[in-house]
Amino acid sequence: MAKYLTFLILIALLSGGCATSPDIVADDRDPWQGFNRNVYSFNDALDRTYLVPAAELYRGVTPEFAEKGVHNFFANLGDLGVAFNNTLQFKFLDAASDVGRIIVNSTIGLLGFMDVASRMGLEKHDEDFGQTLGYWGMGTGPYVMLPFFGPSNLRDGPGKVVDSFIYPPNWADIKTSERNGLFALNLVNTRAELMVTEEKAKELSRDRYVFIRDAYLDNREFKVNDGQLSADEGLYDELEDE
Repeated sequence: MAKYLTFLILIALLSGGCATSPDIVADDRDPWQGFNRNVYSFNDALDRTYLVPAAELYRGVTPEFAEKGVHNFFANLGDLGVAFNNTLQFKFLDAASDVGRIIVNSTIGLLGFMDVASRMGLEKHDEDFGQTLGYWGMGTGPYVMLPFFGPSNLRDGPGKVVDSFIYPPNWADIKTSERNGLFALNLVNTRAELMVTEEKAKELSRDRYVFIRDAYLDNREFKVNDGQLSADEGLYDELEDE
């Protein structure tokens, strides 16, 4: 299930638009739906104009093993924030495992391009500051679609800011051009990973805005509750059948 949940979050940053204009149905979790739909359309235009062509070109010239290596490299950079947030949630064994992953993959794994740690039994975790705030009892607040960044809410949005300070490329002693290059590579590689699975999202709902919103909110609940999802899991069951 995890790979599909990851896809649902990531695709929301980059997703395509709806083929039709469905009627807006009120949802208490999404009180700013009119504004959010406009931002969604803006993000979609950027995606289709710039990211999709770049991702298609990237996939055409990059071997699969290299794409996987790039994915592992950025996952390794993100493990520092995961360790930080596991510590704040008193998950000390998980935090120790995260630190172990960083050490192993940054050395034996050649700067993280190979995920040696997973082969050694050091499990990959997924925590961020939004989840930490949820762990401490803070509610999500209204759903909001952020320009450029995609779906969020009033809890997770500020959490992204905190996580950005922990992310190594943002504080490492590197040139601005190198930092921007890493950001662009991560963005294009992530978009390329979604090219195949994106078609499934198109099939599951006529109103993709609603599909993405509901998938995002369910996924965040799933993560904050460490895998306990109270909502109907039929969507994920459909994905797993593929």
